[in-house]
Amino acid sequence: MTTLYTTDHEWLRIDGDVATIGVTDYAQSQLGDVVFVELPKVGRAFKKADAAAVVESVKAASDVYAPISGEVLEVNAALAADPARVNSDAADGAWFFKMKIADKSELDGLMDEAAYKAHTA
Repeated sequence: MTTLYTTDHEWLRIDGDVATIGVTDYAQSQLGDVVFVELPKVGRAFKKADAAAVVESVKAASDVYAPISGEVLEVNAALAADPARVNSDAADGAWFFKMKIADKSELDGLMDEAAYKAHTA
């Protein structure tokens, strides 16, 4: 599995033609205590950079953008029930949704872990 990052602080874990998407640990640290998430509907199609989900904290509400084009295959219902998981497990258990990748060439513009660390430094 490959993990890539966006400049908007989303991560994507690529497994074949499916991308699991969440927000980075850096993003959750900037948001503060997360109190609500709004997840997309299964079956919904997004274009790259569309607002796909919402994360609200005590400080602010932020959109979670679709880092690539594709169709939502699954959402993390456990996250909707317990949004604070974003703060405790942003890089793994607090994924937001899974998408079927429509165009693998869109992955080319994303960052690897080293580039993302440099971006947030």
